Amino acid sequence: MLKLIIFLLFFQLFISCNNKRKEGKRETKTINNTAVNTIKEPFFPVTSYLKGQINNIQKGGVNPIKYVSIKNRTDSSWVKMEDLGKEVSSFLEDIIDTANLAHLFAEKKFLDQTINAYTFTYDPIGRLPDSFRLQHWDVYVDPETNYVKRIYLIKKINDNKILQLTWQSDKWCKLVTISTDKDGKSTVEKDILIKWDF
Repeated sequence: MLKLIIFLLFFQLFISCNNKRKEGKRETKTINNTAVNTIKEPFFPVTSYLKGQINNIQKGGVNPIKYVSIKNRTDSSWVKMEDLGKEVSSFLEDIIDTANLAHLFAEKKFLDQTINAYTFTYDPIGRLPDSFRLQHWDVYVDPETNYVKRIYLIKKINDNKILQLTWQSDKWCKLVTISTDKDGKSTVEKDILIKWDF
């Protein structure tokens, strides 16, 4: 009986070790003319997550409210359920996952105790293609529940304008258009807040 228990424990350990090796994709990089083996962890599937959130909001049956602020003036209106995806469509164009972006972006992860979240930060490895507009994104995960708390993305509109999306899971999202003049001064052109958790 004792031999059977020991055998089962070793078997379980063997299976666990093999599964951990398969989790990441092994890559070889050359750093200072030296080949270095690294394990490439899968990226968080941001696009799928946002589409899932939109689907849940639409199934929830409560129309979101939209606040648009331009030059110190704010207007509000209800968002039709079928139009919710259109409001954030510019951030659904590029599929954010490992298969599409691992060759362009690198992931850094750390526990940020100031906001009590595991932070996954994605930045370009090198110069991005001119046609590629997504510039950066962050995913914040609650360390106690392992649920996504917030997602933050930056997309380049043109040489002097960017669009930011902050998605607060299950509550609201915010789109901010920022322009930069020739002197490097940044200005918020438009601020759109969409809330569905009242």
